[in-house]
Amino acid sequence: MWVRGRQCAVVAACVVAATLLSGTVASAAPGKEPKHCAVPTGSAKPETATPEEANFDRAALNRAVLFISSRNRFNAQIYRNNCLVAGDPINPLTNNAPMNIFSATKSVVSMVAGIAVTRHRLDLDAPIGRYLPAGKGDAAHRAITVRDLLNEASGIRQASVSELAPLGPVGGDLSAPDQALATPLTHRPGTYFEYSQRTPDLLVYVVQRAVGEDFQAFAQRELFAPLGIAAHDYYWQRDRSGNTYGHAWLYLSPVHFARLGLLMSDNGSWNGRRIIDADYVSRAGRSSTTNPCYGLLFWVNRGPCIGGSLPSRATTPAPFPGMFRDLYFMGGAAYQVNGMDPETNVLVTTTGVLGDVSLDPQTLAGANLHNEFGYNFLRLLNAAFRDGHHPDPGPYRQTYNFSIRPEQNVDPAVSLSGLGVGPYAPAGCNLIACGAGRVPTQGISRNFAGLLALATHR
Repeated sequence: MWVRGRQCAVVAACVVAATLLSGTVASAAPGKEPKHCAVPTGSAKPETATPEEANFDRAALNRAVLFISSRNRFNAQIYRNNCLVAGDPINPLTNNAPMNIFSATKSVVSMVAGIAVTRHRLDLDAPIGRYLPAGKGDAAHRAITVRDLLNEASGIRQASVSELAPLGPVGGDLSAPDQALATPLTHRPGTYFEYSQRTPDLLVYVVQRAVGEDFQAFAQRELFAPLGIAAHDYYWQRDRSGNTYGHAWLYLSPVHFARLGLLMSDNGSWNGRRIIDADYVSRAGRSSTTNPCYGLLFWVNRGPCIGGSLPSRATTPAPFPGMFRDLYFMGGAAYQVNGMDPETNVLVTTTGVLGDVSLDPQTLAGANLHNEFGYNFLRLLNAAFRDGHHPDPGPYRQTYNFSIRPEQNVDPAVSLSGLGVGPYAPAGCNLIACGAGRVPTQGISRNFAGLLALATHR
């Protein structure tokens, strides 16, 4: 782990590396249109702009970059109008290093689902039973809609911690979507937000069925390849049956992670090519009926905000109240974030390990949306704009949640079912086999092949 403040022992060096992405100082008067750049093609580097060309105050932007660099970041990039304006001084060392983006994977699943909607292969308001094989799942589960899965409002029993254990991190679950269909409903679908890991796992399977091919093959051709991301540039883990995990375990380099953010910032277009329908992109970043701060597997800067029930279900203010009201973001544990702001056309992308210094246990763990680290960085960035009126939102106001309710996210039955032996295990499954004695090994072999491809192309 990087030590807090490790990049900035020599402040002057940080200032030079973070802001002088191009050597000349341009003269862009406040109120003038910031520079626009084309998105990168193939493996090309992004176009750059000076802070002045992007209508930032250079000194104020320096302060924002120095702050985020000091908070255990492996990589940080700030874009405006597709132009890379500033970045962490160590970016050259980490730009191409694949990292687990954790729950930001959920938003990537949403983007792939959006492509299926754009291609008229998937209907947001259709029950998932339309896409499931006959007899898979009971009537109540088959009545869950695609939108319910995207809104994290499926009604399936939430056990977000147990859904990760014991074998999810190593791809050892028998069948994540089958487990989701075997886990009981505790709420009527579409009426109650609960942050689940198995819900996006099930969505991956539904999309795969809707498009008629392996989820990763579809994602590679329709999403990653147009953005210049090759199949060997990332690793996306599967369970033992070969189903791609939707809740986490996508390993992607910061350079490529940023391209996903740029695609969303450009309303789903890439160099004039429509990848995701603009209406779907807009919906993804808008509040759902069950949670003002959640859209279609994207977090939204609105409140009151219902988080991930760690250590218990709690309602907090908007993640970043008083600024960037239209900001929406893909976020993973320990603050792996692509944050897109449609008003200013700014993208902030960052990966690292934690970085918050607040006293709230949920925030310290990197699981609270209303966090000191993000708020104070965005406050500094907010002060750096030279165009428009951006009032200071004031100091960060700490929230606390000391209520520990393990029953809201821990269920041993769910953990056992991942092994194929619990009460929610898929029918006909056990520790070894699933369905007529079939021993699922497809996922293990494909995980090995994916890791080998990633390692040999570094």
